[in-house]
Amino acid sequence: MPPDPFVTTHIHTDGPIPGPHSLLTLTSAAFTGHGVLISTFTANVRELPGATLHPIALSHWRARADDWLHTRRASRPPAPAMIDYTRWIEKLAGTPSFVADPARADYVFVYWYLQRFIGHWPFADTLLDPVLHDRLDCSTLCSLASCRVPLAS
Repeated sequence: MPPDPFVTTHIHTDGPIPGPHSLLTLTSAAFTGHGVLISTFTANVRELPGATLHPIALSHWRARADDWLHTRRASRPPAPAMIDYTRWIEKLAGTPSFVADPARADYVFVYWYLQRFIGHWPFADTLLDPVLHDRLDCSTLCSLASCRVPLAS
């Protein structure tokens, strides 16, 4: 039997915590236990009603206006985006584990959004493992210009 998949996530937000601030983009990648990419998911998510753009995030996004506009293209309401994300997770073979780096906000936002809009955490386990997270880094799958890693020549 193949090892259960690991899911890593890369997000963009408009502030430091969910609720007062919003998740803007969600990119996840599922990998085998051997680090082979299985599948990816990506969505631009609309801002939460009543949420605000944090002043530090505002200055960050002002310097990256094209990326901000990219996060708003084809953005979807949070509930349908999280429903589709959960369906993607459920289609993965085995029992997927969410791999997070505790120093990043990815886990907090994804957990909050799934609890708020789905009502449960669809992962079998959560691994707070920055080394594994970095090894299975999916930020290179991000479509924002500021995330693209130049290819080595």
